[in-house]
Amino acid sequence: MDKFIIEGGVRLEGEIAVGGAKNSALPVMAACLLTEEPVTLRRIPPVRDIDTMRRLLTYTGARVEAPEPGVLCVEASRIERAEAPYDVVKTMRASSLVLGPLAARTGHARVSLPGGCAIGARPINLHVAGLEQFSARIVQKHGYIEAVAEGGLHGTHVVFERITVTGTEDLLMAATLAKGETVLENAAREPEVVDLADLLVKMGARIEGAGSSTIRVEGVSRLHGADHTIIADRIEAGTFLIAGAITGGDVLVTGCEPDCLGALLTKLRQAGVTITLQGPGRLRVQGARHLRSVDMVTEEHPGFATDLQAQYMALMTQAEGISFITETIFENRFMHAQELARMGANIRLDGRNAIVAGPRGLTGAHVIASDLRASASLVLAALVAQGETVIDRVYHIDRGYEKIEEKLAATGAQIRRKGTQEARHA
Repeated sequence: MDKFIIEGGVRLEGEIAVGGAKNSALPVMAACLLTEEPVTLRRIPPVRDIDTMRRLLTYTGARVEAPEPGVLCVEASRIERAEAPYDVVKTMRASSLVLGPLAARTGHARVSLPGGCAIGARPINLHVAGLEQFSARIVQKHGYIEAVAEGGLHGTHVVFERITVTGTEDLLMAATLAKGETVLENAAREPEVVDLADLLVKMGARIEGAGSSTIRVEGVSRLHGADHTIIADRIEAGTFLIAGAITGGDVLVTGCEPDCLGALLTKLRQAGVTITLQGPGRLRVQGARHLRSVDMVTEEHPGFATDLQAQYMALMTQAEGISFITETIFENRFMHAQELARMGANIRLDGRNAIVAGPRGLTGAHVIASDLRASASLVLAALVAQGETVIDRVYHIDRGYEKIEEKLAATGAQIRRKGTQEARHA
């Protein structure tokens, strides 16, 4: 397994470009199953989860080509297997995103219960309950969810019992080909949902309200091909902004979408970090001489993103005072706390709350990444730790970040990869 070796204590300076959003690329790739015509997707990040989704589309019978870096051309002229098998999707939570498109296109879908990060329950039952309202018959057995709608899906009124991003995306795709009107209430408002809706509209879907809590869809008989560029990765952008802040650096993050980062920017400024807009998609972060502790609660968009909670916790270890970090989205997303503690952080866990006392002088240690965003928090902590840190299981970070070690090294970080992927990233 690959590992990162990081020598801390370097102030980051320079420019880092943000890539396309992994959390947007996965649903738009799944949406390609809704039409037999070619769909061209641009700004697709070359990360592990994309490779997994590409294998899944190929398994169903779609032709997936990459004519140039960052571009995928998908043509699902025939669906040969309306299935997402365990062997293909066992490492990726987003496998459930093909449930709606396959059921809508073929009247049948068989999807393995998803794998991915061990950060708590992401119940697929919200997808399943919604599809049942579309008149699909659902059977769960042998680790698979099977949806059958021999007469096709029928538009319906779905009220999500709680906000779910993948559930909203899955049912939004299903609704595009369902007969009649569908209304999705308590829908997720994330930018990635809006990006998916933008692609679907380009494909001929009739959608109103994406980005709000109520989405209306008038089903159509077929969708056609399209050309779409996905949005910037707001989580990657946020991670690099925190990297500049935690090292007291001066970093220009380019290619981002500041409007999607409001909650994080507010917290960074409250902590004493200087953030300035340097032009369209360009944010400059300048670290504070003395960081201040600031409480934070994760919430659905436009609140503070749960995918930036671990990185923010790393930052708070360097802030003066006590900060309370409350995780409301996932019940098991503090696994990075014990690894940060091994580096010297003073963190106490109390249910869904983490109490962080700082500032603490961190020291290098041998730590293990438990999930995608936890890996990023360990990288950030290692950047300010005294001595050498070794981070194992960085395959987690490769699921969502494109060559993070190279981007950070370009701003002065003393970071290198060791292991089987060195040649691939050379």
